[in-house]
Amino acid sequence: MSTPRSATPAALAALSNLDDPLRRTLYEYVSESDAPVSREQGAAAAGISRTLAAYHLDKLAEAELVRVSYHRPPGRSGPGAGRPAKFYARATKELSVSVPPRDYELLARLLVSSIERDTSGAVREAVHETAHDAGRSATAATGGDLLAALRSCGYLPRVEDGCVNLRNCPFHVLAQDHQDLVCGLNLRLIEGAITASTQPDAHAELDPQPDQCCVVVHHTGFAAAPAPPPRTPAGTAP
Repeated sequence: MSTPRSATPAALAALSNLDDPLRRTLYEYVSESDAPVSREQGAAAAGISRTLAAYHLDKLAEAELVRVSYHRPPGRSGPGAGRPAKFYARATKELSVSVPPRDYELLARLLVSSIERDTSGAVREAVHETAHDAGRSATAATGGDLLAALRSCGYLPRVEDGCVNLRNCPFHVLAQDHQDLVCGLNLRLIEGAITASTQPDAHAELDPQPDQCCVVVHHTGFAAAPAPPPRTPAGTAP
């Protein structure tokens, strides 16, 4: 769920953690990872010691920017396996801050509720057409790069062989209470993005998964992305 407006000072304090370049590097690494990240993995990605990585990751967890879980690595179980290791993953909680205070989520909820009250379906169709046009515009702005367009719309695409899974929904808060409408909007937006892309024969379909967008994109031209190289901390020479 999103942070209420009355909690803006707390949200400001939490987001201020990302002002530190190293902490932001770790946050981005955790957010972009497909699985929970260990302290060792965070340290390797940022090019720092495990102790320093643990310090910054725990600070991110205290600010609720990442969530923590404990489990043993694969292959380690039973007596003598030691204590479960600490892992970090992208948080589902949303933080938003506006100065002066604004409440665009309330406006979005009002508009979505109004669409659902339209029994003719005309308003919903207009919304779908608008979403399709927005997707086309997003891809046109990237020169036809579909993945870049999806990122610009707030998605986190994960590329596998012949498939693009979207690891988050930019409209997650609304989707919890208006799933049918929001998923339909997602689908039309992504279909519009595909139409203007260099892969116009790609196919988007609804395939809801926990903690992900409800849409998945299929195309044989999508190859699995190589593992990213270790990151160089800000302010240091590569």
